[in-house]
Amino acid sequence: MTWTSAFGKGSGWLLQKIVDGLALTRISPNALTFIGLLINIVAAIFFGFARGDHAVRYFLYAGLVIIGAGIFDMVDGRVARQTKQVSVFGAFFDSVMDRYSDVALFFGLLVYYARGNRFFYVVLVAFCMTAALMVSYTRARAEALIGSCKVGFMERPERIVLVILGALCNRWGVMAPALWVLATLSTITVIHRIRYTYLETERRKLLPAR
Repeated sequence: MTWTSAFGKGSGWLLQKIVDGLALTRISPNALTFIGLLINIVAAIFFGFARGDHAVRYFLYAGLVIIGAGIFDMVDGRVARQTKQVSVFGAFFDSVMDRYSDVALFFGLLVYYARGNRFFYVVLVAFCMTAALMVSYTRARAEALIGSCKVGFMERPERIVLVILGALCNRWGVMAPALWVLATLSTITVIHRIRYTYLETERRKLLPAR
């Protein structure tokens, strides 16, 4: 067994123990989803208040808090399945709260760069926020038309990982390139989904009518 597989197995075991404990409380999966949003708002506040000498420390706190929020993001669906509380509304609510969490984090970064009079990065963060929402929107809209549209790389987990890396390593100025990568790959993902949906709709025009 390699160390990576051992780490993955150990992480899965720990995550399952957390799920087991939460399942015993009979807590609503929707409540877990909402708690995750609240924790992300705390991270956004750390971003917004980061300034001067304590900016690196506040970014570090924000990164750690986002990791904590990620745990709730990973367990809510598992708890729903284990306690047989899976519902269509639960999936909808989880998706909506994820969008609010994304906006909250980017808004915190907007405040940080605005307070530092770094107009260019205010625009960049605003673009990242828009691109992130469009990645989700294009998939949702496409799947309403063609059933499935899972193409593209920059999904929400990848975005969150980039923000976490930027926050934890901002001592070395990692947040700025992380935002550039996020903006670029999110835009590519949106274009990929638009193209995929176009090709799929055109292909279906050629199918014989039933």
